[in-house]
Amino acid sequence: MREPIDYRGVTVIETDNGQVRRFRTYYHSVAFLPEGAKIMNSTTISKQSPVSTVPQLGLVCITTSDKVRYRALTRKRLLQLAPGEQVRVLRELYADNLIRLNAAIAFCNFHNISLYRVTSALFPFADEPVGEGVLSEFTEKLQHTGSSAKELDIRIVIHPDQFVVLSSDKPEVIENSIKILSTHARIFDLLGLARSPWAIMEIHGGKSDRAERLINVIRNLPEAIRSRLALENDEYAYSASEILEICRATGVPMVFDAHHHIIQEKLDSYDHPSVAEMLAEARTTWPHPEWQLVHISNGCESFNDPHHSDLIAVMPSAYRNAPWIEVEAKLKEQAIEKLRLEWLAQF
Repeated sequence: MREPIDYRGVTVIETDNGQVRRFRTYYHSVAFLPEGAKIMNSTTISKQSPVSTVPQLGLVCITTSDKVRYRALTRKRLLQLAPGEQVRVLRELYADNLIRLNAAIAFCNFHNISLYRVTSALFPFADEPVGEGVLSEFTEKLQHTGSSAKELDIRIVIHPDQFVVLSSDKPEVIENSIKILSTHARIFDLLGLARSPWAIMEIHGGKSDRAERLINVIRNLPEAIRSRLALENDEYAYSASEILEICRATGVPMVFDAHHHIIQEKLDSYDHPSVAEMLAEARTTWPHPEWQLVHISNGCESFNDPHHSDLIAVMPSAYRNAPWIEVEAKLKEQAIEKLRLEWLAQF
């Protein structure tokens, strides 16, 4: 009988009949080493050391196939219902979407995907009194779902929607943004996810030229939000260097997006020196460098097109040093598989 071993911080390559099946770095597992697996390195990465793992590719929200899908409900439809009917409809929707979240976790596990960005619309209206009450009914089931993800070593993160603008000129917009983030933090708490950048809630800087306001708002956020918050550079409002300074001032991690960077800086290659430089600088904002998460997308019609392409044809060479990569491509799991076959196979 095989003995369980502690291989936290160890990168393992698993094979099936000589073919690479999965690259995975285990951060909090004490378990059996998978059959057909071999250890690539057995040294836990320190904060000062360059990250040297095989990147983990993450699924964003849904799949191209119908395997991972979620139900939605519009505000107009909800308000057409009597109060009792609103509760019934939300209860049914939450139950269904929780089943679908479990299916998403199972899908990721089956396809050896260790990072999943859950949809921000998982539980619609959970930030309203009627939704808050219904969500409480699912406390035990949510704990079970979160435990399942942890046991399977699947990291869960979220990217709240565009209505979250912590740098707005309007106090009511900031208040609503914090309300939305509080709801996401509550869901993460119910899932039993860590109050740390392991389970990040990544947002953009929002309204441009409002760095001081953004810093002040972040510093005063509730701990359940602030402990998980991360900031991402964008194409127009906040460059990578600007977001980096805000992250340093607030002590929150920076999610570097290479495609946003090349659009913002009008570059013609992912291998421009600034891409590697910003990746390395962003890493310094993470309390554990091996937790660093980045985004990748390709332009649809041209290199600098902000619209996402179906697949990822070009990767920054610097991303070989990125431990976690969210793949933002229209064809979702197909894009991940293509990167595994064509990009990770070169490692």
